[in-house]
Amino acid sequence: MNGVCLTVTELLSGCFLADVMHETLNRSALAKLGSGQHVNLERAMPADGRFGGHIVAGHVDGVGKITDVRRDDTAVWYTIQAEVTVLRYIVEKGSVAVDGISLTVAQTGEDWFSVSAIPHTVEHTVLKERTKGSSVNLETDIIGKYVEKLLGGEKNRKSGSVITKDFLAKYGF
Repeated sequence: MNGVCLTVTELLSGCFLADVMHETLNRSALAKLGSGQHVNLERAMPADGRFGGHIVAGHVDGVGKITDVRRDDTAVWYTIQAEVTVLRYIVEKGSVAVDGISLTVAQTGEDWFSVSAIPHTVEHTVLKERTKGSSVNLETDIIGKYVEKLLGGEKNRKSGSVITKDFLAKYGF
């Protein structure tokens, strides 16, 4: 729901129940939802299903805030401010899930990024209800997190030991 992986614990007529942990509420914008608000719902992709986007696990990395929404011909641009802990995995032309919607990152800045959505995506998701000031769940591409960990991650960043162009050139790459 809105990009958060939940297990349906009871299916009722016209609704469902799911357990939500404190960890989920602390890392997502679910706690800000009110009665009657729309949410994006998407079933998990089966292992033998067609892969048509980026890997989305429903494990929200953080909450962003929409700082601008504008139209550009047929596209709708959303600029989203986010914490550096999320932004470090967001790259131009990379992927990000915004409220569970897989989108391509069009631009990046120091504390923000922008996505450009086609009208069909906006109309058929909760993006049509998102305005300046809206909170959104963000999930970055899992591959970047694995690469960082395999390269030593946080430990190497703190010690200043990182792989740079100079390092690679020094060792013949």
